[in-house]
Amino acid sequence: MSGADDGPTGIRCRLDELLAERSMTLTELSERVGVSIVNLSVLKNDRARAIRFSTLVAICDALDCEVGDLLVRAPSLQR
Repeated sequence: MSGADDGPTGIRCRLDELLAERSMTLTELSERVGVSIVNLSVLKNDRARAIRFSTLVAICDALDCEVGDLLVRAPSLQR
């Protein structure tokens, strides 16, 4: 089944860049926030369709960043 949720969300996750800036691995972040590596990988690779606010806060706390540092608007492919 195909639908509106199958396309790009218009949001890009900067998790890779933030981890690199902090010399932190995805495994370490997973341990700190209590979220599986698989779920963090889905977020990191821009395949997530939703994120719980509690998870977002935990990631931002662990990375010492703001939500706007982690999630940014992606350039629109279609108008």
